[in-house]
Amino acid sequence: MSSKARSLILLAFCEVAALALWFSATAVLPSLQAEYDMGPTLAALYTSAVQAGFVVGTLLSAFLGLADRLDMRRFFMISCLLASGANAVILLVEPTSFPVILCRFLTGAAMAGIYPVGMKLATTWAKGDIGLLVGFLVGALTLGTAAPHLFNALGGIDWRFTIAATSLVALCAALVINLVRIGPNLVASPRFDPAMALRAYTRPALRLANLGYLGHMWELYAMWAWVAFFLQASFEMRLEAAAFWSRLAAFAVIGIGGALGSVLGGLLADRFGRTALTMGAMASSGVCAIVIGFFFGAAPWLVFAVAFVWGVVVVADSAQFSASIAELAEPGTVGTMLTMQTSLGFLLTLATVHLVPAMVDAVGWRFAFAVLAIGPFLGVWAMARLRARPESLRIAGGRR
Repeated sequence: MSSKARSLILLAFCEVAALALWFSATAVLPSLQAEYDMGPTLAALYTSAVQAGFVVGTLLSAFLGLADRLDMRRFFMISCLLASGANAVILLVEPTSFPVILCRFLTGAAMAGIYPVGMKLATTWAKGDIGLLVGFLVGALTLGTAAPHLFNALGGIDWRFTIAATSLVALCAALVINLVRIGPNLVASPRFDPAMALRAYTRPALRLANLGYLGHMWELYAMWAWVAFFLQASFEMRLEAAAFWSRLAAFAVIGIGGALGSVLGGLLADRFGRTALTMGAMASSGVCAIVIGFFFGAAPWLVFAVAFVWGVVVVADSAQFSASIAELAEPGTVGTMLTMQTSLGFLLTLATVHLVPAMVDAVGWRFAFAVLAIGPFLGVWAMARLRARPESLRIAGGRR
C-alpha cells in the first residue's frame, strides 16, 4: 500500500472517530426528553452550542493562522483530546444543566483543529484529484456525524452508551493521527498576518465560492440535526418500533447517503467541473427540502427513500467548495482560508438549527424543511457567477 493510500485511510478513520462527537448528544435527545423535562430550546442548544463553539474556535484559528503555522498532526491530536474530554464530562453532570451546554460549546471549539485541518492534510496529497480526496474526507465526516445515531440504536434507551462510545473513539483518533504522513504538496506558510483571513471575502472569486458554501450550509446541518426527528415522527404513524427504525434510518440517510454523495460528488467534480457539480447538487437538494414534507406519514420505506436521496445530494457538493477554495487560495494560506470558510458557514447554521423546530411548531413537519431550500437556490446563483469569472479556470484543471 502506498504512503498516500495508507495516510488517507488513517486520516479518514480519524475524521470518522473524532467527528462522531458532533452529534453525540443530539442523537440521544429523544431518550433524554423521555427521561428529563427538556423543552425545544434546550434541545436545539445541544446542537447549536457545538456550532457556536466551532465558530469561535475557527475564527480564533483563522486570525492566528494556526492551521498553517502549527504541525497539523499535533494540532489535530490536541484538539481530539480536548473534544473527547469535554464530551465525556456530560456523563458527570445533569443533562438539563448549563455545564452540558458549556461542554457542547467546548467540543465544538476543539473541532476547529479537526475538520479544516483534516481537509488541509488531504490536500497535501492531491495530484489532479483534489475533489475526490476532499470528498473522501467529507464522506468520513458524514459517517462520523451519523455514528451516534447507530450507537443510539444499538445502545437502546441508555443515552450514556452513546456519549461514552463517541468519547472513546475520539480518543483513539488522537492517537492514530500521529501515524498519518504529510504529503509532498505542503507549502510553507507566509509571515503571520492577521488580515490574511479577511481575503476569504475581499477576493471576488474566493467570496463567490464562500457564498456558495454559505447557501449549502444554510440547509445541511439543519437537515442533519432534525431529519432523525422527522423520520421518527413519520414512522410512529405506521410502525410500532418507530424509535429503533428511525435511528437506523437516520444513520443510513446521514452516514451512508452522505458518504456516497461525497465520494460520487468528488469523482464527478474532478471530471466534469466543480461549479457544474455544486449547482446541480444544490438545485436537487433544494427540491428535496421542499417535497419531503409531502411524504410525511407515508409508508416508511417511501419516506426513507426520499430522505436517502436528500442525504446523498445535500452533501455531494460540500467538499467541492473546500476544494475550490484550496485551488483559488494563495499558496501557504490554504489552511487559513478553509478555516475561515467553515467558520462563517457554521455561524450561519446557528440560525437554521433553531429555525426548523420553530417551523415545526408553526406549520408542522409537512412544510418545516421547505425554508431550507432558500440557501441552496442562492448558492446556485453564487456558483454560476463564479463560473463566469476567469479565475474559475484554476478550478479542477479548467473543468469549472
